[in-house]
Amino acid sequence: MPVFQYAAKAADGKTISGTAEAADQNTVAKMLREKGLVPTSIRQGGAGAAKGPKKRRGKGGRVKIDDMVVFSQQMAVMIRAGLPLIEVLDILGEQTERRSLAAVVRQVERDVEGGLSLTEAMVKHPNVFNQFFLSMIRAGEASGMLDTILDQVATYMERIASLQRKIKSAIMYPATVTVVAIGITIFLMMKVVPVFKDIFDGLGGDLPWPTAITVAISDFLIQRWWLGLIILIAFIIFINQWGKTKSGRYAIDRFKLKMPIFGPLILKSAVAKFCRTLGTLIRSGVNILYALEITAKTANNVLIENAVYKTRASIQAGESLTKPLVEADVFPPMVTRMIDVGERTGALEGMLIKIADFYEDQVNTMVAGSTSLIERGPCFD
Repeated sequence: MPVFQYAAKAADGKTISGTAEAADQNTVAKMLREKGLVPTSIRQGGAGAAKGPKKRRGKGGRVKIDDMVVFSQQMAVMIRAGLPLIEVLDILGEQTERRSLAAVVRQVERDVEGGLSLTEAMVKHPNVFNQFFLSMIRAGEASGMLDTILDQVATYMERIASLQRKIKSAIMYPATVTVVAIGITIFLMMKVVPVFKDIFDGLGGDLPWPTAITVAISDFLIQRWWLGLIILIAFIIFINQWGKTKSGRYAIDRFKLKMPIFGPLILKSAVAKFCRTLGTLIRSGVNILYALEITAKTANNVLIENAVYKTRASIQAGESLTKPLVEADVFPPMVTRMIDVGERTGALEGMLIKIADFYEDQVNTMVAGSTSLIERGPCFD
C-alpha cells in the first residue's frame, strides 16, 4: 500500500501534516474530510516528502511538463476536497516550486478574483497553459467536473512526458556514441595518420587508393580545419533556416519518419500522442472539430498536422473521419482501421485510447530493444 504525505487545515485554521497509507490520493482526501480536515497537499512518498504547505521556491527557468502534472494533480485534489477556487489558487501559488509558474498562478488568482472565469484567466498565459490544457479546463468548467478533468489532464501529460523521455533516451545514447566516435576519428586523422604518412613517404611507391584518401583527409583536417568548421556551421545554419520554411519543415518531418531505426520509433510515438490527445479531448466533452484543431496544433509533425486538418475539413463536409487519414499515407493501416471501427460503433474515444496504449507499449519495447542492442554491440559467433 502506498504511503502519502499530507498537509491539511483544521477547523481552527491550524495546519496539520502527517502520513497515511491508502490506495490513491482520492482515498487520502476522503479520509481527511471524514476527520473534519481540509487537505491542501497530498503527495506520495516517505517521510520528508511533504511537510506542510511551505515548499522550496528556488527553481527558475521555463515551466516544464512535469510542473504542470504536479499542478494539475494538486489542483484536482483540493477542488475535490471542496475548497473554493480562489483558495485553491492561493495555496498553489504558495507551494508551487517553479517561480515562473507560481507568478502565473498568482496572476490567475487575481484575475479570477476580479470576475474572470478560470479559463479566461489562463488564456492570458499561453506560454504556460497550451490549447490542450485550456480546452480541458473549459470543458471542466462547463460540465462542473473540473476535478475529474484535471485528473485526466494530469494522466495525459504524465503519459506524454514519459513518452518524450523514452524517445530522448533512445536518441541520446547513439548520438553520444556517434559524437565520441567522430571525435576519436578526428584525433586519429590529425595525430596518428601523419606519423604513418611519414613512414609511407620514406618507403616510396604509390599508396593504395583507400590509404591515399585517408592521408588526403588527414592533410585537409590539419591544413584546412578552419574551412571544415565554416562548412559545418554554414550547413547547420542552412538546415535551421530551411526548417522554418513550409517546404523545409515538410521535408525534414518526412525524413524523420523515414529514417532507418529511429523513423519507426518517432512514427509510433507521434501516433500514440495523436490518439491520446484526440481521445482525451473527446472523452472530456470537447467538440470533435475543436478537438481535431487542437490535436493538429500539438502534433509537432507537419505531415500529421496536415492529415488532421484534412480530417477536420472532411467532417465539416459531412464525410468520414477515416478517409483523409488513409490518404495521408502516414498512419499505419491498423490505426486507420481501428479508428474506422470506433467511428462506426460510436466508441471512438475508447478506441483512440486503446491505440495510444498499444503504441506506447510498442515504443517502450523498441527503446529497450535498441538500447540493449547498442550496448551489446555487434556479435560474431
